[in-house]
Amino acid sequence: MNFLINRLRGDKVIWAIVVLLALISFLPVYSASTNLVYVIGKGSTIGYLLKHFVHLFIGFVIIFWVHKVPYHIFRALSIIGIPVVILLLIYTLFQGTTIGGANASRWIQIPFVGIGFQTSTLAFTILMVYVARYLAKVSDKEYSFKDSLMELWLPVFGVLALVLPANFSTTALIFSMVCMLVYVGQYPLKYLGVIIGAGIIALTFFILVAKAFPNAMPNRVDTWISRVDSFLDGENDVRDDDYQITQAKVAIATGKIHGLGPGKSVQKNFLPQSSSDFIFAIIVEEYGLIGAVTILFFYLLLFVRFIINAQKASTLFGKLLIVGLGFPIIFQALINMAVAVELLPVTGQTLPLISAGGTSIWMTCISIGIILSVTKKDEEVALDEQESKNREEALQRIINKELEVSANETDEDKEGLNPLEPILNQ
Repeated sequence: MNFLINRLRGDKVIWAIVVLLALISFLPVYSASTNLVYVIGKGSTIGYLLKHFVHLFIGFVIIFWVHKVPYHIFRALSIIGIPVVILLLIYTLFQGTTIGGANASRWIQIPFVGIGFQTSTLAFTILMVYVARYLAKVSDKEYSFKDSLMELWLPVFGVLALVLPANFSTTALIFSMVCMLVYVGQYPLKYLGVIIGAGIIALTFFILVAKAFPNAMPNRVDTWISRVDSFLDGENDVRDDDYQITQAKVAIATGKIHGLGPGKSVQKNFLPQSSSDFIFAIIVEEYGLIGAVTILFFYLLLFVRFIINAQKASTLFGKLLIVGLGFPIIFQALINMAVAVELLPVTGQTLPLISAGGTSIWMTCISIGIILSVTKKDEEVALDEQESKNREEALQRIINKELEVSANETDEDKEGLNPLEPILNQ
């Protein structure tokens, strides 16, 4: 164990928080899985727990592997990754799977494995790295809006256009996070204002076209509108989203200060997404306000570490990577919590590192691995310098020892100890 810990690089506080959140997730996921087992009649609680363990184990392998890679390599990978994710999104849009009889065109099946994969989360991660790369590249150059339109915004809007028909909440999160990142990267505000205006116009046009031709493309516009209307009206009817919100509020109200205790949730039997989208409500029901505040504290502490490391990063690209990949993790967590307490309409965003689900965990782990790669740079330089110094000192000691041996042999030769002398005397 000590050997493994000694091989971990980067911000140790980030490592500790990530491990704690992963450990915390096991009890809520195990408890909430009874909904799938006893209500839906699918699988076993131990099976879901083992599945969650495997997802997290693979996630930590991803973190360990990614954080060993020098972060500047991700510049080139993002350029290659953009066309790849666009092709994947196109494929997903037309070949998305059906889950539980419902359209789930944000998912595809990985061949020969049978695992569902949400391509929009991969696109999100690669796009943020790509935007950070572009902003770092042009930071000390003069460029026009037309230049940035082709190289920066064309890939961004291409990804958004492909994610939007199946997942409005993720599209909105991606667009807002990209705008936040370009603002931090000192992109001209007048250009950013034009982009935001163009985005609003494009969204309005898409909604109008989708309403006019509802069968022309796979879309969920009616679902978006019903969710917003339900949230604004505050009415509870038989619609699925209203039902889930009502059950989540009952769970939160039942938890009170101390909660009902681990595994004692009642509402997990009524919440369809109790182990993923609404797992925060189950945490509050079982662990009360204390559990809710603890979870919130860990995410806010992680947010503070992201800010500190972004300020300490030695390059602009490193700073933008931490902001672009770290802040969305925190905002996604806050959105998930806000939905559970009905501060926001239902979005379908999971609670990072806690909710069950392979794709969301793995993409979060990739982001954390890249962030740790940025935070480890100064530390590794110091370690490399120390190791180099130690090697030089060891080499110098070997050279000095060889010189001493050589000097002794020379002195013996001067005294006439020639190994050929007995033969010559014969």
